[in-house]
Amino acid sequence: MARAESTKGQTRIQREKTEQILEAALGVFANYGFRGSTIDQIAAASGLSKPNILYYFDGKEAIHAVLLNRLLETWLEPLEHMADSDTPIDEICAYVTRKLEMARDFPRESRLFANEVLQGAPRILAELEGPLKELTDKKAALIQTWVDAGKIAPIDPYHLLFSIWATTQHYADFDVQVRTVLGKCNSDCFASAQKHLDHLFRASLAP
Repeated sequence: MARAESTKGQTRIQREKTEQILEAALGVFANYGFRGSTIDQIAAASGLSKPNILYYFDGKEAIHAVLLNRLLETWLEPLEHMADSDTPIDEICAYVTRKLEMARDFPRESRLFANEVLQGAPRILAELEGPLKELTDKKAALIQTWVDAGKIAPIDPYHLLFSIWATTQHYADFDVQVRTVLGKCNSDCFASAQKHLDHLFRASLAP
């Protein structure tokens, strides 16, 4: 449990320390995964002592839980914005762009999520089976209506979403590979990736 976050009327210093810990922990968990991370590493990254960390959080499990809860809210937002449209290909490609922007802007969060899923999602399985699946089912049904109306090519909605997730999150989850191959991955890299993915999905979705 996050003591500082659960205390009403917390002071400005408490809020700042909590965010300082969470910011440091995000980098540690993204780099080493849950199992490979320690409170000592988080303390070193945050510039705080281990007792100070444990004053605000019961342990690394509590810190990890707060980060995952925040992440899931952020992660679902782009898919929630996919709405019915007379131009569904534009709508889907807008979603692709939003997901790629998330990979650019939140790479550590993406790796945090990937690490958790690779371990079998023990700490977020309920959320995956609940909110994430419910939203995915809803949007898959919407995509199917576009298929049935002949507005997009006959394509499996779920596998389309999986493909979008895989191609966009790759730039965050495998950034070392991307940077090794390309030499770097800055704003120009993401601009060219967006252009490529937009062309790729428009070509595959054209009826």
